[in-house]
Amino acid sequence: MNQTTVANFEKPIGCYSPSVQELIVIDDVLSAMVGIEGRYILIKRVRGKNDDISFLVDPSMDLALQVKDYDNVNGEHYLTVSETDFIVQELAKRIFPLCKSFLLIEQFVESRSQFQNGLVNHAFSAALRALLLDYQAMVAQLEHQFRLGRLSLQGLWFYCQPMMRSMQALSTVIQKASVDNISGSAVLNLLQSQAKAMAGDNAVRLMLEKMTQCASSAYMSILERWVYEGVIDDPYGEFFIAEDKSLQKESLTQDYEAKYWRQRYSLKDGIPSFLANIAGTILTTGKYLNVMRECGHNVQVPPSENSKLMSFGSNHHYLECIKAAYNFASSELLNLIKEKYDLTGRLRSIKHYLLLDQGDFLVHFMDIARDELAKKPDEVSVEKLQSLLDLALRTTAAAADPFHEGLTCVVARKIFSA
Repeated sequence: MNQTTVANFEKPIGCYSPSVQELIVIDDVLSAMVGIEGRYILIKRVRGKNDDISFLVDPSMDLALQVKDYDNVNGEHYLTVSETDFIVQELAKRIFPLCKSFLLIEQFVESRSQFQNGLVNHAFSAALRALLLDYQAMVAQLEHQFRLGRLSLQGLWFYCQPMMRSMQALSTVIQKASVDNISGSAVLNLLQSQAKAMAGDNAVRLMLEKMTQCASSAYMSILERWVYEGVIDDPYGEFFIAEDKSLQKESLTQDYEAKYWRQRYSLKDGIPSFLANIAGTILTTGKYLNVMRECGHNVQVPPSENSKLMSFGSNHHYLECIKAAYNFASSELLNLIKEKYDLTGRLRSIKHYLLLDQGDFLVHFMDIARDELAKKPDEVSVEKLQSLLDLALRTTAAAADPFHEGLTCVVARKIFSA
C-alpha cells in the first residue's frame, strides 16, 4: 500500500490491544457490508465497462486475535494464538466478497430500475431490491448483537456465510448482464443458466429460480396478451415476436398472395430457453386471434384463474396453458371459416369451376367470347371478357352458385417457356 493510502487511515490499528482491534474491525466490517467506509477499511471503486470494487485495509491489522470460546463445562475462556490460526486481517477479508456483492447489486439496481432498460430488467431490479432489504435487515440484527457485546469476528463470519453464497451468485449474474448490456429474454436465459450451474447448492439454486420467476413476470404478461388476445404489448422490443407494421391488409384486395398474413408477425432472435420448443405454437396462436380480429370477429381465449401465465416453474403448467390457448384459437378460427365464411360452400364452388362438374357455363362463355379470344394477347380487353364471363355465369346453371360473382378472368400477357 502506498504512502498516500496509509495517510488516509487514522492511528494504526496495530497500536490497540487485540480485544480492542476485534471491536474496531467488527464495526468497520459491518459498515463495509452496507457500503460505508470505516476508519480502517476503505472502499475503492473503479468505474467503467467492467466496474470493480476493492477494499483497502490498514496494513497494521495483522495481529493475532484472542478469540472468545465457550463450553458447557468450564464457561468462558480465551483460546491462545496457537489454538487459532485466525488473524484479524484475514478474517475480515473473508467477508469482503459479501460486501463487494452488495455494492455491485445495489449499483445494478440503481442503473437498471429505469423503464428504458426494459420491463424484465425492471422486474429483476425490484426482486433484487427486496433481497437487499432482507440483507440489510440481517446486517441491522448483527449490529444490534454487536452493540450488546454478543458478536465476535468469528461469529460475524459464521452468520454471513449463508447469505454470502447467494449474493456472490447474483453478483456473477449482474456482472455478466452489465458487461453485455443485455435485457429481455437474455436476462432470463442468464438467470436460468446460472441456476442450473448452482445445482449442487440447493439454497442458492432455489433463490436464483425465484429471481428468474420474478424477472419473468413482466415477460409472461406480454406473452399472456399475445396468446389470449393476439396483441403485442411490447414497448421496449423484448418479446420474441416482431410485428411488421408496414404491411397493411388493404394489399390483399390487389394481391391474394400478399405477404400480409405470412409476414405481418414473425419470430426473431432472443427466444427464452423455456419457450424455445413451443415458440412456433405461440406465434401461430396469436396469429389466429389476430386474423379473427382483422375480420371483425373479436374473440379472446377465456383466461380462467388456472390459466394465468404470470410465472413458470418446473411443473410446466404454463406450457399447458399455451397449448390450451392454441387449441381454442385454432378451433375458433376453423368454426369462423366454416360457419361465417362457408368454407364448405366455397370448396363446392371451386369444384364447379375447376373440376367442371357444371361445365355448361364454360361452353357458353367460349361461344360468346370466341371473337375476343381470337385476338392477340395484347389486344384482348380484360373488361370485355369479364362482362362476357358474368353473362355466361348468370345464364347457365352456375347462377345457382352463391359465390359465382367471385369468379374473375385474367389474361396472361407473357408466355413462359420451360
